[in-house]
Amino acid sequence: MTRKNKFGIAPLETKSMGVAKTRTRPPGPMGAAVREAAGSLQEATEVKLEQRKQNATDAKELRAAREEGRVLERIPLDQVDISDLPRDRMDLDGVLAADEMEELITSIRSRGQKEPAELYEGAGGQLHLKTGYRRLMALKTLYAETRDEAFGALLARVDRKASDRLGRYIDMVEENVVREDLTFAEMAQVAITAAADEGVAEQSATAMVNQLYGALHKMKRSHIRNFVQLLETFGDLLIAPKLVPRNTGTELIRALQADRIDVEDLRRRLGDCSDAETQNKVMGQVVKEDRATQKPRVAKRTPARQKFEFHVGASKVTARKGEFRIVSDTDYAGIGQEDLARAVAAFEAALKARKSG
Repeated sequence: MTRKNKFGIAPLETKSMGVAKTRTRPPGPMGAAVREAAGSLQEATEVKLEQRKQNATDAKELRAAREEGRVLERIPLDQVDISDLPRDRMDLDGVLAADEMEELITSIRSRGQKEPAELYEGAGGQLHLKTGYRRLMALKTLYAETRDEAFGALLARVDRKASDRLGRYIDMVEENVVREDLTFAEMAQVAITAAADEGVAEQSATAMVNQLYGALHKMKRSHIRNFVQLLETFGDLLIAPKLVPRNTGTELIRALQADRIDVEDLRRRLGDCSDAETQNKVMGQVVKEDRATQKPRVAKRTPARQKFEFHVGASKVTARKGEFRIVSDTDYAGIGQEDLARAVAAFEAALKARKSG
């Protein structure tokens, strides 16, 4: 049925009458510009949103790394405190006067600080030195000499997380222990100092050795414990504890533990010493005297075990004290326990008859 308007005129019929035709006309210059601008704006917005997400992630990771001390920072020298954590060196003045210190100053002067120090954040945001005492003092020397800002800051990792005090002691000694740069006396002194620190859980200096030096071989820990006892007993009289030879200190303490030396006499003799060489001679003489009183140990000789082998037919026989073994192709398990028992009884009877005959 054809629809007509009020004038009775019907629309012209075409072959495509059943399909609605869509008018297609390209947008004008203004429309194209608007559409292009809208597309660019959408794309730019998506990029910005993605960039903001990435920035937020990066900022979060950076904060975490900074708090954990994984980011290198330049800290002005006057902001670094060295008094909170006792140093693991007994003779700091000697360290600063050593040839190695002059070499470090020369290296930093020409190439800058290459190895970062380690700091930790204390109460109120104060930064305290954990490791890197020599690097800090070298930079202070250079800055005082040159006033060059290149030497006015310490390159360091800063640990801003709350940490137990014992962990800070461990971190402090770990670097020098790995480099084998500490003597047994110095390592023992760290254990004594840490045990007396109010911020560390109460325990003896001897027990503290395992806490601080758990990664070391048990023999080294044993030497450190010996020097702990040496310092606790004679430390107030020793002129140069770190110069005490390992063997001298160890043998002296073993004699002390066995109650073979007169402690008061040794303390008196050490008190009369005027230098480290005399100090070591006195302790060495006590050790020598103790050795002379000990009976020499005679090594027990273990008699060699006799063993011989021979063949009987196709069987190989091995004989030694307490053992008589037969190896052959025979299936002894298939023979039966009673027959084997009779064979063994006959074997033993033959041996007894030989002895009695």
